[in-house]
Order: sequence, then structure tokens, then C-alpha cells
Amino acid sequence: MSLLFSSILFRFPPLSVSLITPECCHHNQQNLCSSPLPLYNKKCHRLSICYLSCRIAPTPISFVPEFSPPLPAFPSTPFSAMVRQSFREFFSPPLHHGASALNAATTSTSTSTSNDDDNNNMDLVWPFGKLENLDDGDIREAAYEIFFTACRSSPGFGGKSALSFNSSQDHQGKGDGGSSHSSRGPGLPGSSGGGRVNAGPTSRIKRTLGLKMLKRSPSRRMSMSTVGLNNVPTGYTPTTSPIHHAHVGSSSGSSYSPKRFSTMPPLRSPPSKSPPSKSPPSRSPPTRPRRPLTSAEIMRQQMRVTEACENRLRRTLMRTLVGQVGRRSETIILPLELLRHLKSSEFKDMQEYQFWQRRQLKILEAGLLNHPSIHIEKSNSLAVRLREIIRASDTKPIDTSKSSEMMRTLCNCVVSLAWRSANGSSSDVCHWADGFPLNIHIYISLLKAIFDIRDETLVLDEVDELLELMKKTWSTLGINRPIHNICFTWVLFQQYVVTNQMEPDLLGAAYNMLTEVATDAKKPDREASYVKLLSSMLVSMQKWAEKRLLHYHEYFNKQTIGGVENLLSLALSSMKILGEDVTIMEGEGNKKGDTMLVDSTTDRVDHYIRSSLKTAFAKITANENVRNATTGEGAEANEALLQLANETEELAMRERELFSPILKRWHLTATGVAVVTLHQCYGKVLKQYLAGMSILNNEAVVVLQRAARLEHVLVQMVLEDYEESEDGGKGIVREMMPYEVDSIIMKLLRQWIDERLKQGKELLSRAKETETWNAKSKSEPHAQSAAELMNIAKEMVNDFFEIPIGVTDDSVLDLAEGLEQLIQEYITFVASCGSKQSYLPSLPPLTRCNRDSRFFKLWRKANPCVVGVAGVKSFMVSEGEIPRPSTSRGTQRLYIRLNTLHYLTSHLHSLDKTLNLSPRVSMRNRSTRHRDNTSYSYFEHATTSIQLACDHISEVAAYRLIFLDSSPVFYDTLYVNGASNSRIKPAIRILKQNLTLLTSMLTDHAQALAMKDVMKASFEAFLMVLLARGTSRAFNRSDHEMFEEDFDGLKRVFCTCGEGLLSEDAVQREAEIVEGVISLMAQTTEQLIEDFAIAACETSGISSIGSGQKLPMPPTTGRWNRSDPNTILRVLCHRNDRAANSFLKKSFQLAKRK
Repeated sequence: MSLLFSSILFRFPPLSVSLITPECCHHNQQNLCSSPLPLYNKKCHRLSICYLSCRIAPTPISFVPEFSPPLPAFPSTPFSAMVRQSFREFFSPPLHHGASALNAATTSTSTSTSNDDDNNNMDLVWPFGKLENLDDGDIREAAYEIFFTACRSSPGFGGKSALSFNSSQDHQGKGDGGSSHSSRGPGLPGSSGGGRVNAGPTSRIKRTLGLKMLKRSPSRRMSMSTVGLNNVPTGYTPTTSPIHHAHVGSSSGSSYSPKRFSTMPPLRSPPSKSPPSKSPPSRSPPTRPRRPLTSAEIMRQQMRVTEACENRLRRTLMRTLVGQVGRRSETIILPLELLRHLKSSEFKDMQEYQFWQRRQLKILEAGLLNHPSIHIEKSNSLAVRLREIIRASDTKPIDTSKSSEMMRTLCNCVVSLAWRSANGSSSDVCHWADGFPLNIHIYISLLKAIFDIRDETLVLDEVDELLELMKKTWSTLGINRPIHNICFTWVLFQQYVVTNQMEPDLLGAAYNMLTEVATDAKKPDREASYVKLLSSMLVSMQKWAEKRLLHYHEYFNKQTIGGVENLLSLALSSMKILGEDVTIMEGEGNKKGDTMLVDSTTDRVDHYIRSSLKTAFAKITANENVRNATTGEGAEANEALLQLANETEELAMRERELFSPILKRWHLTATGVAVVTLHQCYGKVLKQYLAGMSILNNEAVVVLQRAARLEHVLVQMVLEDYEESEDGGKGIVREMMPYEVDSIIMKLLRQWIDERLKQGKELLSRAKETETWNAKSKSEPHAQSAAELMNIAKEMVNDFFEIPIGVTDDSVLDLAEGLEQLIQEYITFVASCGSKQSYLPSLPPLTRCNRDSRFFKLWRKANPCVVGVAGVKSFMVSEGEIPRPSTSRGTQRLYIRLNTLHYLTSHLHSLDKTLNLSPRVSMRNRSTRHRDNTSYSYFEHATTSIQLACDHISEVAAYRLIFLDSSPVFYDTLYVNGASNSRIKPAIRILKQNLTLLTSMLTDHAQALAMKDVMKASFEAFLMVLLARGTSRAFNRSDHEMFEEDFDGLKRVFCTCGEGLLSEDAVQREAEIVEGVISLMAQTTEQLIEDFAIAACETSGISSIGSGQKLPMPPTTGRWNRSDPNTILRVLCHRNDRAANSFLKKSFQLAKRK
């Protein structure tokens, strides 16, 4: 064994090389503590022994190291300053697109503290979870270590047969983990690689994915064996440049010749400052031909790994695999082995070593504690102890010597946790880097190496060989073919995003990879973890794509129009793979707008078109003048609307020329949808603009005309686009709601009418609260509110005809109807004055007259009646004086109401004439009813309402005048205690004065109606005195002559008063009923009883009254008439004789008067 080990040391050069560059280091520090744990765990005793003592049967192995060309020397920078900078700042060469592009290429895929340097990547959500305390550099170096370990047996990494151990991935069949060449998809290479790269590589993967070959000369990937640092092109530091190995010594102090292993001669010594020697100069050594880079060299260059880091890795593997021929790479817990075999002396200083050690511990923490593939309880003692050790490394490096108790505890914990199974027992499968999301982070970091670091938009031509090598890490990382396809798709898509979408081929390649992903997704044996991984990636890609598709006018132009097709294909493919209906929220996740369920490709593309055009249109309308135009304010509003129409037309043209030809692949009516959307957007702004206007002016007419032209252009675009369709585009045109400028004008006009009518309604509301019904003046005996209302109506009509539009009869009718409704409301207010029933006295109960009794005669002699005279004295002082009128203030206000209604009537005629005869309304615009009927009135209903209101108010005023104002001299005192004691003459004198006041207050048109209603009220009051005045009146048959004389005097008052306001015929027609009742009072009691019996039987439907039967009591109707049984009965009740008294007592048991 010792001989074998000595042989290895002899063939393997010492690796403690003195470099002038800082090696990989990390700066994250943690404040941790540690505590001891027992070294051995019973469940993993064998494994612990294996790791700690490596006691495996010795097998001869050979090791032929192959060094990759070293990195160039860095400028002489103090190491303390260099440590404060990130690894990427030193080991990332300049790119064609600058440092920001490089940073974007290594965008954080693991930590929450990483920053994106590329704004385009800000909205691309990393879908695979986050890792705490690990940055991109940590993940990248760990990925390379795993990759190097898995590929160690491949040519170019350590020799053809050196340290022969294998990855289980090399022996897998056609499963998820691997496949034959015939079943490989575009994301996997078709042939194994890892040796030297051919001078003219051809890539099956790039050809399948549609990626162009780089077409570089063979020398682009050659190792320069004779070129020193001074020959490196300015501005670029090639990672493949050779570096002279200075004095190299082994850890034991033995020295070996570096020329034995170098691929280039030593660098020349720097020029001396001493005077030049006179001896002739020596010739330069002959140059060696350049050779192609191996896959190992390309990978180290792409991963930006220093030679020192790789050398340390080589030494660790050599020490680890001594005597373990054939050991699989996935059984090596690489961070633990690195900690065991690398000491601080192999690093530049202790700080660098501590950074390196902490990185290894953080990788173990992430793989075994934070994200294990097999769940572990937090209370697990091994996990608790391992976490304590990791935290302890924050303050100082842990002791990793063989005698260290902490190291033994660390090994015990790590081995036990890595080799456990799901049920907690030991397992033959090692799990330390296959937990999600650590494995995905590491694998994606590897996949990013396929992009050329000199131009990140390009994929290396050697991608087939590199991916074949990466496949060897699958067993360690728990990756299989479906997961590889997901990761590879994501890497291609992410690279397209972070490079500012400069290379459409990357997007096309990502779309092509989705085909493979879709095939994998259809398999029935999908695991839940795979479905979750797939969904997360698709959702992230779809959200990013949809953000641009929903605003493609903003993100794409004539130069980048090709990206729309690829991006749309990818978004729709993602939706199809997800296999579910997608809900799209209109607007940016800010407001909860309308929700639309999208269940087809056409519907989704339809939504993209509408959303993008709405956004583009909204950007145009962001102009302040346009915003003012939507409210109808600002002097430049009209100009802004005209400019908006022009830009809308240009936007429609741009959509048709650039985007519609592409979108028609998925949506046959893409142009129509776009045109309809723009038509709706402009129509909305146009309506808002018109809605804020009170009148139409010339500028508004220009805006409307431009809107009509725009509408015509949009419709014509649709028709031209669908000339060959079945309906010629008429179907989509029908979806365009026309602007209907005329309708908009009519709507605006109606709004103007409503606004003006609102002023009238406000006036009416004030009048209801403040109107006192006093005359405005003697010359204007109507209410003030009526005059104000008519002024508003006149101004409204005049302003209406000044609007510069073609006036139609319909618009005039709208104006008239609004005015009529307002006037009718006012008429209702005027007529709200009660009813005549509130002034009519209630009828007393029927009683029989018993005034011929002896007691009543004696009482009448002792107390002669003076009631009538006393009542009259309250209205006149003496017979010669002129009595004053008894009309109250309330009755006079009713007269003002009558005058107001007649005032409205006269002004309505004037308004009607203006509307009918206005020259602004041409005859061809007038309706047929106006042409055929010249007497048509716009206010017919209002005129009818006024007439009804006049009748009502006149009647109420008359009954108030007679039954309330004149009651003391008329109804209350007439014929009290005998007809001869109180005649009607005083009441007639008062009535004449009241009628004189009436004619003086009312207008001429109102007097006749008011006089007629007073006459009716007076005649009804006279009848009620004769028939329904109760116990205060009793008449004899002989009194009828006085009644006739008094009634004739009452009739003469109305025939002579008011200069013929009432004709004698009209008076006589109203007097016929009263005269009929007076004629009944001239009949004998027997005749009255006989007439009553006949009338009562006819009214009740009885043919005759038998012996012992009683006559029915007739109902009181209030319609007095000589043939009415109730009227005849009331005459009998007021008849002062024994026969009437006896009949009433016997037939109806009426009570005596008290």
C-alpha cells in the first residue's frame, strides 16, 4: 500500500503552487457555536469507519494528471482589498455586452439577497425556490466540484484510467435517467464527449433546437502553448491562456521539475534594469502548435474556476479514492471529503481558508438540514449537532485534523444523515445534494456553462459534449431526463430574458424544448414533485410572456417583431401543457377588474390583442389636453380630440401592417378585433368629451366630423381585410357599435334640456316653501313664482333654437314635453287648496217638528226670536249704510291662484306658437301630424290640466265664500224660528259686495267661472236652509210664497251682477232644482205623504205597501230633487203640523225636536 501511494505521489505533481492570484473565497460569515457529539452512530458505524480510515482492499490504480491551462496573472493588488470583492469581479472576463450583461448571465437563482443587474430579469420570477446563505458563487463552485467529481474518470479530467470510479448514470438504461441515442431529445447529446474537442464541431442539439453554429476558426478553441501574457489581445483576458508554473513544491517539501507536466515552456524572465550584456541575444525557443481545448478545459473556463481551486479538488479526490477503485461518484460526500483532506496550509491565508470552509459547511447545511431529499425532524440529535458545528464555524475555522473531536462528530453526523432512508434506517443510497431546490440550483448553474462567456447570447458549439458530461451528475443531484428537460428549457428562456431578448434563437430553442417537456408531461407515471416543478416553471414563463403579450405594442417594434411569434408560441404551449383553463385579470394587478375565463387559444390571443391596444391607446390619452378633453374642459380640448383621432388611425395602420399578419396564425379575425378595440376606445373618449359639454358649438362639430371619418377608415380596414371571407367582413363590422353622431347630439341635447329644466324644478321647490299667493302687483294679479317659471321657459325655448344644429321635430317635442311636465307639476301645486267638502256643513239627523205643542207656543210668546237681526247687525250698522264684503283673506288667495292659472294659459299659447312656427324647424323635418294639423299644440295636456285646476279652485273659492265667509248672514240665520222672522234681503246685500270684490280681483277670463260657482254654492246653501238646517227651522205650508220671493231676489243678483257674466238661461237652469223643492213646500201634508210613499217604493223596488208594513227609510244622497224620497221626507220633517208629526212618528219613529 505504501509503495502504491508513493507511486501516486511520484506521478502526481505537488499541487501547492504559489500563485499570484487570489483563489476562490467567499465572504459570508455566520456567528455559530459548536458542541461535541459522540463520534460513532450505531446505524452508520460501518460508513463512519469507511470515511475515517478508508480501509478498503487495495487495488492498483494509476493517475495521470492533466492540467487545464492556467488563468493569467492578476494585477498586483493587495489581497486584503481583493478579498472584499466578489469572485465574479476577478474571474469574469469582459464580454461583448459589458459587465452588466455578464452579471445578468449569473443572475441570482438561489438567494434572497442577490441583486439583478438586468432590468428585464426583474419581472421574471425564479420558480424553483430560494436557498438561504448561498450566493451564485457558492452554488457555481459547488456545481463545478460535483461536476468534476462525476467526470473524473472521463478523458481530459484526470487520465484515461486514473482513479477509476464510475457514476451510476453511466450504467442506466432507457429510463427517466437516461436513454439510448435514438430516444434522446433535443436537450440531450447524441454522443458521448469529454475528450478533446474537434476543430470543427457540429452540434446535433443546436441543429435540433434551431441554434446557429458559431462558425469560429479552429484556433478560437485552441490552447496557445507559446504565447505569454504580453501577447494576449488588449481588452480581453482569455481564460485559456497558459501561465508559467513557477517553482512548484509538494507538501512534503520535495521538488519536481514543472516542465514535466506543463503544456508550455516557462515564461521569460522580466527584463533586467542593469545594462544590457554585450553577448549576443539568445534565440526564442521554438513554438509548439496549438491544440484544441478539452471539454474539461472549456468547462473550467465557462465556470470561471481558478487553477488553484481545481488543483485542491484533484488532491482531495486523490486522497479520498486511494484504494477505492470503482467507487461511484454519488457515494462521495464531496464537501465532507474536502474538509477532511484540505488544510489551511494549502490556502493563501487563514481568512481565505475560513471562507472556503464555511462554503463547504453551508452546502452541507443546505443539502442535509435545510433542503434534504428525505424529510428530517428539527429535533433530530444529529441534525441539531451538525447545525451547532456549522454555526461554530462563523467565529473561527473548525479543527479538521484527524485528532479533532469536532471533526469526528462532523463526519459522524454528515455520514449518518446522508446515508439514511425514508424509514430512518441505513441505506445504500447517499443523499446529500439531491434535495429540492438545492439540486435544481446546482444543476442549472452547470447548464449555464453552455453559454459563451464572451457573448452570452450564443450557445457553445461543444454543447453536446458538455451536456453529456453534465449527465454524469444526475445520480448525485437526483436529476432525471424529465427534470433535465425542465431545467434546460428554463436556462434557455432565462438566458433570452437576461440578455435583453437580443437573440430570438434562444426563445425559439426554449419553445422547441417545451415540445420535449410536453411529451414528458403526458406520461402517466409523473411524480407529484415533478408536476409541482413543471407547473412552477411554466407559470413563471407564462407570466413573463403574458406581460409582454398583453402590451406587445410597448415591447415590440418593427425591428423586433419576430419575437412576438416565438413568445406567443411559447405562452400558448405553456398554457396547453398546464392543461387548465386560465383566468386573466384585465388591468395590472392593481385593481380587481373584470374577470374573463379563457378556455381556448383564440380567446387568449383575442385578449392579448384587446389588452395591448387598450394599453397603447391609454398611453396616447395620457396627454393632459386629452384628459381635459374627456371632461370637456380646457381651451385645447377640441384640438386634443382631433390629434387623438389621427394617432388612433396611425395605431390601427401599425397594427395591421406589423402584428396582424403574425397573429392571424392563431386568430383569423385579428385585424377585426384590433379595429373593434380601437373603435371602442376612441368612442369612449368621444362620448366623455361630449358628455362634458352643455351646448354644441362649431369646434365640437369639427370633432364629430373627424370621428365620423375615423370610423369610416376603421370599417374600411375591416372590409378590405375580409374581402375573400364569406360575409365580406360584415359580421365583425356588426360588432362595431357605431358612434351615431346624430344620436350623441340628441343625447347631448336632451341632457341640455334636463339641465335647464332642473332650474325650473329648483324654482318650483322654492315656490312650495315661500309662495304666499299674493298678487305681484295690481296690474299683474298673479303669483310671482308663475312669472319666474314662464321666464325660464321662454329663455329655454330661445336658447334651444340658437343651438347650431339641424332642429328636428323630435328634438322640439323633447323640449316641449320637458316644459309641459314642469308646468304640470306647478299646476298641481297651484291646485292643492283643499276641496269644497271641507266647507259644507254636515247634515243633522232627521227629527219631527213639534212646534204646535202648548208648551212651545207659550215659550215663543215669552221669548220672541231676535237671532236673525243680531246676526245681520254684525255686518251692517243701519239700513242706509253700505255693508262691507265678508270675503276672507283665504278666499282672496284662491282668487290669486285662479289668476295664476290663467296667466299660465296665456303664456303657454305664446310658447306653443313659437315652437310651431319657428323657421329653424324645416317642413321636411316636421312630423306628419304637424303638416296635416296646423292647430297642433305641444302643451295640450298642460292646457287640460289648467282647465281642471281652474274648475277645482273656483268651486273651492265659491263654497268657502258662501259657507264660511257669508255663513253668519246666510246659512246660519236665514229663516231661523220662522220664515217671516229672518228673510234673505240682508244676505243678498252682503253677497252683492262679495261679488263686486270678486270681479275686481279676478282677471276677465276667470270671472265667469268664479261667478257661476258662487251661484251654485248659493243655491245649494238656500236648499240646505230649507231641507237640512235641523231643529232651528220649522215651516208652514203658507211659507212657500216667501221662499219663492226670496229666491227670485237671489236669482236676480246673479243675472244682474258682473255685466252679463251669467245669462238668465244659465241662472234658470241652476234654479230649477231649488224651485222644484219650493213647489213641494206648497203641497198639502197628505199630498206630500202620498208622493213620498210612491217615491220610496219606487226607489226601494217595492210595488206596494201592504197592511201592517212600514215604508223604508230612503237614503240621504245629498242630490236634492222634488222626486227624491229623501227630499220629500225632509220637507215633511220641517212641516209644522200634526199630520206630518204623526206620520213621521208612526212610520219612522223619529224623535221630537229638542
